[in-house]
Amino acid sequence: MQTHFTATQLQDPGIAEADTILRTCVHYGFCTNTCPTYVLTRDENESPRGRIDLIRAMLERGGVPDAKTVAHLDSCLSCLSCMTTCAVKVDYAHLIDRARVHIEQHFNRGLTDRLMRALLATVLPRPRLFLALLSAGRLAKPLAALLPGRLRVLLTMIPARITPDVLTSQVFPAEGTRRYRVALLAGCAQQALDGDINAATIRLLRRHGCEVVIAPESGCCGSLPLHMGREADAKGYARANVAAWMREQAVGLDAIIVNASGCGTTVKDYGHLLGDDDARRIAALTKDVSEFLADIGLQAGHLPAYRVAYHDPCSMQHGQKVIEQPRALLRAAGLRVVDVPERHFCCGSAGTYNLLQPAMAKQLGERKAAHIVSTDPDIIATGNIGCMTQLAHHLGRPVVHTVELFDWATGGPRPAALDSVTLREPAPEIQTDSAPAANAGFW
Repeated sequence: MQTHFTATQLQDPGIAEADTILRTCVHYGFCTNTCPTYVLTRDENESPRGRIDLIRAMLERGGVPDAKTVAHLDSCLSCLSCMTTCAVKVDYAHLIDRARVHIEQHFNRGLTDRLMRALLATVLPRPRLFLALLSAGRLAKPLAALLPGRLRVLLTMIPARITPDVLTSQVFPAEGTRRYRVALLAGCAQQALDGDINAATIRLLRRHGCEVVIAPESGCCGSLPLHMGREADAKGYARANVAAWMREQAVGLDAIIVNASGCGTTVKDYGHLLGDDDARRIAALTKDVSEFLADIGLQAGHLPAYRVAYHDPCSMQHGQKVIEQPRALLRAAGLRVVDVPERHFCCGSAGTYNLLQPAMAKQLGERKAAHIVSTDPDIIATGNIGCMTQLAHHLGRPVVHTVELFDWATGGPRPAALDSVTLREPAPEIQTDSAPAANAGFW
């Protein structure tokens, strides 16, 4: 692709980066058929290829973008499925982030949209504040039908079951001999919505010889504000985490464990976001909990061979390329893993997407739910709190985190979310469902 930025524009590092990325795109179009918004609309401007053209024109022109361009870029999920299929590996992730920063700085949104975005950017990174509003929202939920559209969406997405547990900075000693020392990113929204995830993670890691540290002054990874174009806020959260974990690294850290894949993708990209050596060191230490367990080996354990429909979070399969590890661990735990059809497709959660783009998110959620139901699962599992919330909403049944199943298989309690589920006696397995390898290409 040709670009026409001026020499003055290219002095801006953000524009210079965008120019480099734009020039790599050759418009093959493989990305279009794996883009959820294009598949649903068949609108070229709702495809990665179309959006790349819109971004080029917007950044070259500079100043205030037009409303149609903003609408098409807002509707991008940042699922990164396009990056998995792109023949020339266009760095779309950083390009769309750069576009969102430009929109945030130059476009005057309507009052309702501004207030909604400010609310989400303020509340979600602060688990105690989020929990307080969740509690108020649960009381108001019966009145949702009487409220304006945006507020109605917020209330309807509040899960029927929340198990909050906001962790303070502390150290959890290893059980038996300490083999590893790891820091755990406790998350923000996850702590308010489902504290069982961190509890299972900590039990599991301790059982495997890990001392688990919740570092003082660590918090939100910055992903949510970053994908709303609030780059300064995202960098502030990232710097705080880097400083907190570098203090722990001075004592010794074997890994930084993340159990929300959307956060993991962002933390692994801190080197790019902040551009300094400490950030790169932290990024290199970061692992999804399933990656870490695959590296050190899951203790012997055996659950009945329940059928587990495993949903790949986009941030895990496309952002981090962590595909086989969760499946291998589930199988090692004795479970039968069944892949969900059209597994490269986003479920519609995508951070704050299901709150800001509810119509498209609803179509994607219903589509994913239908595919999951078609697998006839006993248990539905995934590795990201946003996906869990979205899927449970559209399925009308519980979704558990994979780490809760790993914990259960190695001596922990049965996931509390399954208390309302009657699990069938597993049938004798005739043929093992195979999972594609991480390097198997497009499915």
